[in-house]
Amino acid sequence: MTFEQLLNKLSPDLKASDLEKIKQSYEYALKHPENKKRLNGDAYILHPLNVAYILSDLNTDVESICAALLHETINHGGSSKEELEKIFGSNIANLVDSISKINKLELTDNGEQASLNLRKVLVGLAQDVRVLFIKMADRIHNLRTGSALDKEKLRKKVEETMNVLIPIAHRLGVNTWKSEMEDWCLKYSKPQVYKDIEEKLALSREELEDNLEEMQEEISEMLIEQNISFHIKSRVKSVYSIYNKLSNGKKWNQIYDILAMRIIVDKVSDCYLVMGLIHAKYRPIPGRFKDYIAMPKENMYQSLHTGVFGYDGHRYEIQIRTNEMDLIAEKGLASHWSYKEKGAKKTQNVMEQKLELFRSFIETSDNITLEEFNNQVKNDFLNDCIYVFTPKGDVVELPEKATPLDFAYRIHSNVGDTTVGAIVNDVIVPLDHPLTNNDIVQIKTNPNSTPSKEWLSFVKTSHAKNKIRSYFSKQEKEEIISKGKNLLQNELRKRHLAFDETLSNDHVKEICKELHLNDINDLYFSIGSLRYTAASILSIIMQDKKSPSDALIEKMMRNNKGQIKQNKNAVLVAGKEDILTTLANCCHPVYGDEIKGFITKGNGIKIHRANCENIKNEKRVIEVSWNEEKNEIYETSILIESSQNNLLDIISKATTKNINIKNIKTKTNDYKIFYEISLKIKNKDELEDFINALYSLKTINKVERL
Repeated sequence: MTFEQLLNKLSPDLKASDLEKIKQSYEYALKHPENKKRLNGDAYILHPLNVAYILSDLNTDVESICAALLHETINHGGSSKEELEKIFGSNIANLVDSISKINKLELTDNGEQASLNLRKVLVGLAQDVRVLFIKMADRIHNLRTGSALDKEKLRKKVEETMNVLIPIAHRLGVNTWKSEMEDWCLKYSKPQVYKDIEEKLALSREELEDNLEEMQEEISEMLIEQNISFHIKSRVKSVYSIYNKLSNGKKWNQIYDILAMRIIVDKVSDCYLVMGLIHAKYRPIPGRFKDYIAMPKENMYQSLHTGVFGYDGHRYEIQIRTNEMDLIAEKGLASHWSYKEKGAKKTQNVMEQKLELFRSFIETSDNITLEEFNNQVKNDFLNDCIYVFTPKGDVVELPEKATPLDFAYRIHSNVGDTTVGAIVNDVIVPLDHPLTNNDIVQIKTNPNSTPSKEWLSFVKTSHAKNKIRSYFSKQEKEEIISKGKNLLQNELRKRHLAFDETLSNDHVKEICKELHLNDINDLYFSIGSLRYTAASILSIIMQDKKSPSDALIEKMMRNNKGQIKQNKNAVLVAGKEDILTTLANCCHPVYGDEIKGFITKGNGIKIHRANCENIKNEKRVIEVSWNEEKNEIYETSILIESSQNNLLDIISKATTKNINIKNIKTKTNDYKIFYEISLKIKNKDELEDFINALYSLKTINKVERL
């Protein structure tokens, strides 16, 4: 790869100023880093050159090409966003900075949460869709040169490519890239399977190519006779596509589209004319005709598909489309990408819409395992789809075998929750009825109706499943709150106590402070879920000296040798490691903090940081110490005040320091951004080291521990 090859591939209509900017970017990248080699021994400049060359397939804008050439100058070339901004402008600098941040992020461990968090960052960064195109081009070249990587690093790249980048390429319709990434991932993850399919294809490739050539000649003669302007492309099916068919239970002789032809014409009317001519000459294979022109796929793909028994009795898949349809089919909406052309904003908005469903899925994937996540991505975003209609004629894309309920939840969660029936093609059907292409679906709702748990057994989309689970999670919480309230009322009746007087606002505040609860509903939930008993709650108010928790405290204070053994704790009480202790949620103590124990009336000994405001004036405080023999992971929280949105910088610092981020809440106020971040750490020193690292970011105003 040379710079001259890249220039030759770029549009000949480039302005002199654009050409100069690309040359300037290349020369800068050549010096940042200078004389550095990649793992496979190549000069470092060859990687950004290849990325820019791959990206140019999409006819993308000049800024994207420049950013592709410069995309490693920050991480590996000693440059900075500020320096790039001075030389190349803010748009290019922002693109390079975003790619630099993405490429810094690696899985800190093999844990499922780390994998899911990385996926969220990658998709969440796509505020400028061009970042994702550069990332995909970068990954394609990484895969082409993947043999230089160690096995573990390559495995992670393959996993991330399969579960994030390939679905994104699919949503955006960049089928050429999607197909290449799939083939490389199969080659690295299942080398023997890849080799077997490749060898089987090679054995018959010469014969297959001869058949394609003969079939192409026959069709060409027929179309020339009809004075139709056309050109034909033909190919043997990709290795991954064949593997996918075989792994789904098909036998080699049942794969109808190993031989495939694409006929490209000038007008839409010619597409249908050519289809009629082909069906008149060759016997169609039943069930293989699909009209994606009248019903485009969600990623804007349009084409006519058919399968026929053609030359020498072989089966051929034939696709018929216009030149514009072919461009979109191969390169997606990105083929029209240009920030300077009219209508470019519309193109950007459409691409954003294509990613929105994927983003929505990512955001609702917190409580599932990595295996479930991967399976749901494959089911919802990579499997074959069907296209059904609303009564008004709007097209809805769903996975195969989706049900009317999947359709209802795709329309709106409230429509799904209140569904009572479905009509498909003017016929009443059950809610588990499998939909097929071209179905017209009408949903019947009742505002008083609610979901059924049985629905989880037959809906197909993760979107519908997550919405149904969310409904029942909320409903179950309300039932537990009601149960807790009843238990507390029963206990009050037993003791002949008045409800309003006993649970006055002051008493509720006292209980919530003692147990670190938010409000009375939290209190009811704690009783209903059996975290606390109603009697132990009342003992806080009534100062019942004979409560079971007080008996425990008395035993502890007497250092009773006959106590029931607990699991060894991280905190020692009176030198003992078998006293029930829990870490306070108000101050989140971690190993290395100065700590004190607070004797509660319902939850053993609560461990607080020594300077915690909640125990400042309390009398029931005892001395405690950390257990030196325990090696625990502790949860704590920090509040970061920043002058601009720099969440990725913060995550990058956490990744570098091997800090596991559990949760992030973002708030804005008076031109400032606040991040409340829950962390999992080993000790106080590790926390302080991370806080010091955060202060190295120029946009961070303040970091405090909560």
